Amino acid sequence: MIKSMTGFGRSEMSADNKKITIEMKSVNHRYLDVNIKTPKKLSFYDTFLRNLLKKYIERGKVDIFVTYEDESDNGKVLSYDGALAMEYAKYIEQMGRELKIENDITTSALIKCQDIFVMKDSTIDEEQMEKLLTEVFEEAAKNFVNTRITEGENLKNDLIDKLNQMAEYVSFIEERSPQIIEEYKKKITEKINELLENQQIDENRIIMEVTLFADKICVDEEIVRLKSHIDGMKNTLLKGGAVGRKLDFVAQEMNREANTILSKSSDIEITDVGIELKTIIEKVREQIQNIE
Repeated sequence: MIKSMTGFGRSEMSADNKKITIEMKSVNHRYLDVNIKTPKKLSFYDTFLRNLLKKYIERGKVDIFVTYEDESDNGKVLSYDGALAMEYAKYIEQMGRELKIENDITTSALIKCQDIFVMKDSTIDEEQMEKLLTEVFEEAAKNFVNTRITEGENLKNDLIDKLNQMAEYVSFIEERSPQIIEEYKKKITEKINELLENQQIDENRIIMEVTLFADKICVDEEIVRLKSHIDGMKNTLLKGGAVGRKLDFVAQEMNREANTILSKSSDIEITDVGIELKTIIEKVREQIQNIE
């Protein structure tokens, strides 16, 4: 199947009062470019998530957003440092003796001392978190890939329609080319007759002129290559896979052949069709830019 590089996926799961939401979106890019935004508490999972993503896609600029909520006591834990409290009490008592002032230390006074009570984030069970992250990420990734597949199928169908149209243009050029030579032969014969009037015409000279003209405008090789490229691109699209780079190269070759046909053309009909052919090749190239 063909995949687009444009996609979106989302998933949300909860376990043990912890909720994780993952969203991912992508646009086209020559390589795989991943940007992950996670809460500070989960930042050390970035590499883990990058490696998971590689199982699902090969190319594209991907933005991944991870949201984490801990609903158990707001995810905070109160920490008491007893050793530090004893140190404070000891030095307050020492200060009273040295300054010969009353030692009126109380518990309520001690709790105002810095760092005796500290509010910390609750610790994470890494094994449990990794399992939950994996489940959420893989569901989001599957939804993400499905949108890329749907868009890819639309691209494939549109490209095949354009390739069929290209094949019609190439067939017209192929059929028209011999007619141009015959028309040229007729035209040059009439011109010579007009100039020479009743004098005898050198048929060999006419044949030589027509042969030189035919060689100059001959596009047989270009037509053969264009037909081959069109059939090859169709087969590649139907086969599927990560074929974007290959198709882009083929489209460049198509454009080169179309340019050559136009440069050799001396016929208005072929020129008009050649311009239409180039236009549709450019449209094909634009569409291919979105294929993985």
